[in-house]
Amino acid sequence: MYQNKVTLIGFLGSDAEVRTNDNRSFTTLSLATKSSYKKDGKYISHTEWHRCVVFGKLSEFAKTLTKRAHIQVEGELRSREYDSKKTDSKHRVWEIRVASILKLDRAEKAGPEDQAHDEIPAEETAA
Repeated sequence: MYQNKVTLIGFLGSDAEVRTNDNRSFTTLSLATKSSYKKDGKYISHTEWHRCVVFGKLSEFAKTLTKRAHIQVEGELRSREYDSKKTDSKHRVWEIRVASILKLDRAEKAGPEDQAHDEIPAEETAA
């Protein structure tokens, strides 16, 4: 039995980017995750950047995501090689092929006009 499953929770470093390759549209996301550890009594923070690729109908939702969005993605880890024109050599990149996206952003705080109206105006209570 084999399993290739990745779950990441982080923040987008830039707006989602829609691309087309061989008449196939897809969306790419740049997702940052953080970890930290203690060394010599000080906390050291490390940010890892993940390239996420979204295809199909989920790509339509993914293209609406903007910088700093807090999301969870699930998918599988994939590698691919390409020929670099700049260095005239082959390069291998690792990507997350996304199967699901969960937006974790909290709703914006309600403005005064959206808050509950539990108070009864004074003129109605005087009757």
